[in-house]
Amino acid sequence: MMHIGILLIRLAVGLTFVGHGAQKLFGWFGGYGLKGTGGWLESIGLKPGVTMALIAGLAEFVGGLLFALGLFTPFAALLLAATMVIAIVKVHAPNGFWVTQNGFEYNFILIVVVIGIALIGAGDYSLDALIK
Repeated sequence: MMHIGILLIRLAVGLTFVGHGAQKLFGWFGGYGLKGTGGWLESIGLKPGVTMALIAGLAEFVGGLLFALGLFTPFAALLLAATMVIAIVKVHAPNGFWVTQNGFEYNFILIVVVIGIALIGAGDYSLDALIK
């Protein structure tokens, strides 16, 4: 049952990241696409904005897909955790911890989950298990 639990966590977290990456890259799911996201990133000091949006979008999309599949899980977790650290530093930290005040609570939990899964392994129901 533990491996089913790990699979559920990987799928939920990984596919959520895929969705966030798709918002940035393609404007899907109510996102603003590269140009809109790039403009916002420039407004918070991340320049060049479109390039930074591309990097963030690819990290979330590819990292989330790899995480969901359980493929190269430590690398996927690194991509996702790094993206969340940047979000904390550039956006959420000044607002404190709680998400209700736009704080970093959600980002922190995501970091803990992806690093935790990377440390214990992606489980039997993963592509990592198939290529061992």
